[in-house]
Amino acid sequence: MEEKNQWLDLTQEEVLEPELPICDPHHHLWDYKRPTNPAGSRYLMDELMEDIAGGHNIVSTVFIECGSMFRAGGPEAMRPVGETEFVNGIAAMSASGTYGPTRVAAGIVGFADLTLGDDVVPVLEAHIRAGGGRFRGIRYAAGWDASREVRNSHFNPPQSLYLQEDFRKGFARLAPLNLSFDAWLYHPQIPELTDLARAYPDTTIILDHFGGPLGVGPYADRREEVFEQWKADIAGLADCPNVMAKLGGVNMKVNGFDWHKRERPPTSQELLEATGRYYTYCIEQFGTERCMFESNFPVDKESCSYNVIWNMFKKLTADFSKDERARLFHDNAARVYRID
Repeated sequence: MEEKNQWLDLTQEEVLEPELPICDPHHHLWDYKRPTNPAGSRYLMDELMEDIAGGHNIVSTVFIECGSMFRAGGPEAMRPVGETEFVNGIAAMSASGTYGPTRVAAGIVGFADLTLGDDVVPVLEAHIRAGGGRFRGIRYAAGWDASREVRNSHFNPPQSLYLQEDFRKGFARLAPLNLSFDAWLYHPQIPELTDLARAYPDTTIILDHFGGPLGVGPYADRREEVFEQWKADIAGLADCPNVMAKLGGVNMKVNGFDWHKRERPPTSQELLEATGRYYTYCIEQFGTERCMFESNFPVDKESCSYNVIWNMFKKLTADFSKDERARLFHDNAARVYRID
């Protein structure tokens, strides 16, 4: 991480509009250690606060599941509740004010195996209890592609997960418990999410990372073709009023911009020029009432710094009204994830 921070420090920018309130609705917390990598990968309170301390006015955040700190024992279905217990402890630390005014993990989104059908209900209820009033929903990532050059989502989902009957039976249990659903998938799968959203109009669905426009493997030399197909499918998804769109997470390696291969990390202007059309199109389709900016840290930290990514969002919306920007940077996320 120290080497990565040194690389990111090669691009420094003055923070734009440091007073603008921001709710960051998508970040992770983890401490992974494996026999093959004893040093592991750590992103906990200290690392997050170091990024936030750069100068943007991050008033609250939402934690999104990443398979971290599952229970080591007990029933298999209940093990993901350990992640919520872990994150709620960090949220309580933050709520003490000891680490500054930012309310870290004011909302928590965890994982549950929705293919359990009705049997997932005790798991969902356990998450709610473990979240101490902060638990807001479930993410079950469905990213799948036939190419071995495209890495499938972290729980290695089957093809067309969101169309499976057993998954949908569990999905139907979210709305009665006032839980939302974060969807992470790749762009060829967007129509499957649209089908899910139409089948369950009373469940709030949040589209993560623009629906994953791929730029590696068989998609590496087809950026314009992918973009046109993505546009058509996003337009169909936007017709579903129960779907919100997170704007961010497009700087991952799988998106194919290869920022991580450069001698110096990108500036906010470079990010805007390369990826701005994804943001603009989603805002056109969903409206500012159903979009929210996200950092996707520390995953996007492979490509750019926290300060640079939020500067990019501010440049993108420089001509928007005060109310539109308030919705995009804070209010929509706070409303959807029920953060006071």
